[in-house]
Amino acid sequence: MHAPGTLHVVATPIGNLGDLSPRALDTLRSVAAVCAEDTRHTRQLLSHFGLERPLLALHQHNEDAQAAQLVARLLAGESLALVSDAGTPLVSDPGYRLVGAARAAGVRVSPVPGACAAIAALSVAGLPSDRFVFEGFLPAKGSGRRERLSRVAGETRTLLFYESAHRIEEALADMALVFGAARRAVIARELTKLFETVLDGSLADLQARVAGDPDQRKGEFVVIVEGAGEDADAKIAEGQRLYAKLSEYLKPSQAAKLAAELSGAPRKALYGGE
Repeated sequence: MHAPGTLHVVATPIGNLGDLSPRALDTLRSVAAVCAEDTRHTRQLLSHFGLERPLLALHQHNEDAQAAQLVARLLAGESLALVSDAGTPLVSDPGYRLVGAARAAGVRVSPVPGACAAIAALSVAGLPSDRFVFEGFLPAKGSGRRERLSRVAGETRTLLFYESAHRIEEALADMALVFGAARRAVIARELTKLFETVLDGSLADLQARVAGDPDQRKGEFVVIVEGAGEDADAKIAEGQRLYAKLSEYLKPSQAAKLAAELSGAPRKALYGGE
């Protein structure tokens, strides 16, 4: 009977191909097959490094069905690699079902670390990094996005989000509404690529800069937002969370008045109108 193979979870570059480690290359070269989110994308990556390996599609639509078959191959002694389109697999990408199934079957799962956009952005943001929470992509619709943001408005840890080019402007506007326009934030765009940009300032400042420069609305984004303070900032954050929800049903002035009463936050911090 064969000893089980190993499932290697391999991080790939988020832009700069020089970030693929020698160990990752050796691993990709040695496995029986590579499980990829987009086989076309991964084929180009492997081709760049002169590698030819069988590719298996593994994405959110087929992962449940594929996991059992892949675990069977691992139990039969084959070793496989799991990659995503870019960065560390499972971070806002498919793969955790396969990893969970492999571990449940007693298969060794080994990480091959490397690039991760969220961690790369946090490392250059200049915001507190000892405690942080990763929220991934926000809902596409404005109401769902504001609802999700309202749930973390009082969070004291640094917040990390992924966002797409066609929603970055609206997302920043909603963050300014829910978190407060003065909350410190950083936008990291196109990390490790030719047009890498890292902008910092208040949410209001960043929203204005993105709105005023079409180039800042291109590419892939990580948004890092400073957590709410432990005392006064927390009250304001809670007030803004309540205001965002109440304003869906009440006039802005009425929503601000009630949110201020419930949270103890200054009314002017929630709504600037009379």
